[in-house]
Amino acid sequence: MLANQSHNPSNNPANNPTNPVIVFDGVCLLCNGWVKFILRHDTKEQFLFAAMQSEAGKQLLINHGLNADDPMSFLLLDEQGGHTDTDAIIRILTRIGSVWKIAVVLRVIPAIARDAAYRVIARNRYRWFGKRDSCMVPTEETAWRFIQ
Repeated sequence: MLANQSHNPSNNPANNPTNPVIVFDGVCLLCNGWVKFILRHDTKEQFLFAAMQSEAGKQLLINHGLNADDPMSFLLLDEQGGHTDTDAIIRILTRIGSVWKIAVVLRVIPAIARDAAYRVIARNRYRWFGKRDSCMVPTEETAWRFIQ
């Protein structure tokens, strides 16, 4: 990441409403791992993040018909609209590029089957992967990518 990017508003994607936003469960350890993965591999620094527990995250979920009090999915908002479940995962991975573009082959599996597997993981995420007492705190270098 460019160190000065957080200090230069004209270069900061948080000031660009066209940047894709990922609304994620900020207390879920699996979800936090996913966000860290994206931060590590998103070399274009195109994705922004909002925790479901934040006011911005809750409002984005509500605006897209998701239950903000019991979210079973994360939400990707991009120039084509809102996406959830495996469709959102595939879109994120292909947008990251590099070897991750291969995720597009998952589209040969019907969404109903992909999303059923996703839902099993989502329902059990706290039990299988753990939960924090509070939302993850981004590092100083990545804080500009998180919408409060």
